[in-house]
Amino acid sequence: MFKGKTYLIVGASEGLGRALASDLAARGANVIAAARTVDRLQELAVTHAGVRALQMDVTDDASVTAAANSAASVDGIIYCAGTYDPMAAADWQAGRAEQISDVNYTGALRVLSRLVPEMSRRGEGHIVLIGSLAGFRGLPGAIGYGASKAALMHLAENLYMDLSPMGIRVQQINPGYIRTRLTNKNRFSMPFILSPEEAAARVVNAMQSRRFAVSFPWQMATFFRLGSWLPIGLYRRVFG
Repeated sequence: MFKGKTYLIVGASEGLGRALASDLAARGANVIAAARTVDRLQELAVTHAGVRALQMDVTDDASVTAAANSAASVDGIIYCAGTYDPMAAADWQAGRAEQISDVNYTGALRVLSRLVPEMSRRGEGHIVLIGSLAGFRGLPGAIGYGASKAALMHLAENLYMDLSPMGIRVQQINPGYIRTRLTNKNRFSMPFILSPEEAAARVVNAMQSRRFAVSFPWQMATFFRLGSWLPIGLYRRVFG
């Protein structure tokens, strides 16, 4: 499925994105690994045949435009750029939620607006948006992050409604906890936490399926799915 295909991975310098770049390159894909800083990307390109480093700051319109022009026509886009700080409403840091949303959600709008029209003209392509189990419903201490992931997941549904009849595959993939420099900020237990490589393997398996939405690990996904059906008061008592 991936051999000879060109995938743009946005947010490929660390964590899940980096592991995805390695996994897809090993499967014969041509990977354009994009991130704000290129040092780590260049290391990836040196050690993995088929990986090309591309500078892209998803919060900057000019940077995204230049990178999109450089990437040109791609077979697939994986948007997994993300940032996170644990932040409760009572400890709200002015401007930080906007920064989180700009990377996690608005950045996806910038990237997709420059690449999806070309896919539409061709009538083929594959778009994968990496959401989060945290996007299913509000959580304590997640001001900025949870809402931005929920928005990204909703965007995936919008894209699916518009593009799937045209032959463009759209997928929403929602991981639980992944061991990264971002989750290292948490000071609470993170059940069923996965390494970036384990999470990447699950994402790639999901990409090979015909399902629109895939959430993992199943234990956590079931927990969050059930929570989404609870009345808000009961939900707060259980999850708070």
